[in-house]
Amino acid sequence: MECAGPASVVFDPSLTDYSFGPSHPMSPIRVDLTIRLARELGVLDRLRMVAAPFADDAQIATVHGAGLIDAVTRAGKDPGSIEYDDHGLATDDNPVFADMHRAAAHVVGASLEAFRQVQSGESLHSANIAGGLHHAMRDRSSGFCIYNDVAIGIQWLLDQGAQRVAYVDVDVHHGDGVEAIFYDDPRVLTISLHETGQMLFPGTGFATDSGGVGAEGTAVNVALPPGTADAGWLRAFHAIVPPVVRAFAPEFLVTQHGCDSHMEDPLAHLMLSVDGQRASYLALHELAHEVCGGRWVVTGGGGYAIVDVVPRAWTHLLAVVAGAPLDPSTDTPQAWRDYVTTALGRSAPSRMTDGRTPHWRDWSQGYDPDSWLDRTIQQTREAVFAHHGLDLHY
Repeated sequence: MECAGPASVVFDPSLTDYSFGPSHPMSPIRVDLTIRLARELGVLDRLRMVAAPFADDAQIATVHGAGLIDAVTRAGKDPGSIEYDDHGLATDDNPVFADMHRAAAHVVGASLEAFRQVQSGESLHSANIAGGLHHAMRDRSSGFCIYNDVAIGIQWLLDQGAQRVAYVDVDVHHGDGVEAIFYDDPRVLTISLHETGQMLFPGTGFATDSGGVGAEGTAVNVALPPGTADAGWLRAFHAIVPPVVRAFAPEFLVTQHGCDSHMEDPLAHLMLSVDGQRASYLALHELAHEVCGGRWVVTGGGGYAIVDVVPRAWTHLLAVVAGAPLDPSTDTPQAWRDYVTTALGRSAPSRMTDGRTPHWRDWSQGYDPDSWLDRTIQQTREAVFAHHGLDLHY
């Protein structure tokens, strides 16, 4: 598989300055370990590495209110100036830290550069694995996300004249911030596959949440049962994502790749393998080439098994972005494993696979109304397919 065009990754080591502290689940070392693994495996040799700029306040303000920007800026200068839950800050999820506005603006700037790379044609695909902070709302930080870099990037595409942008979010948590920001905008299709909000933060993202007035069908939610593994997840994905994206006919595909859907992730209850996650990356790459000439912007997202899962999953993702997917049976390099042991005192995985061969039953083979998974898929199809002129039976 070739990407049929230049591909890039936007990265600077200081992107890992986005840190809520040593005990917080979203450790920045997960990004460092990913880049090190991708480099050791030669994945970065196939990607142009682009410097990550900082977003300025005016760029952030295209999505976020002045009150949030001011609160984040004050928090970074004087953490004691922020009271609990001031714009979502100083909470367990979003504790304040020194220079947090600068760190968050760097993530936004990196994602904006990835969007610019693809919009300008300098890159056909471009990735910022430090991005994908999809929970932040217009006036509120939320769920480990200070600013919503993905929404700011999508808004930038719209401001450049894009008429249709599709966003697909495979994080285990509902992509609520991106959805909310564009809920009433028919130019943006948001699709989120996530563990049901009945069981997991943020408690939203059900099939009937399908877009505002004038944008009906442009918010697509697949609220998966806890315990869903590769076969069920891929069944849901293929029953909904390709047909809806094809019908929407976007000019750009934007994807968020939180890998916290993995069976070993400590914060959620889905049961995917790295192999199943890799299958979704391949499918989204293929979809980008099918529907929008390959114009594909890629971000990271959640993922809290920071040694065993995140580096492998996102290295597979970067390899797909580069147009040269890694063989799942590939061994992880000894030098990388030694670094993990030295830096963290932990043993690293020895192979790039969990030993699974992803497969799924296609929706056309039948629907089981006694299955929670199938009822979920059917509810989503019933909520949105007609708005896109799609036949519910195929």
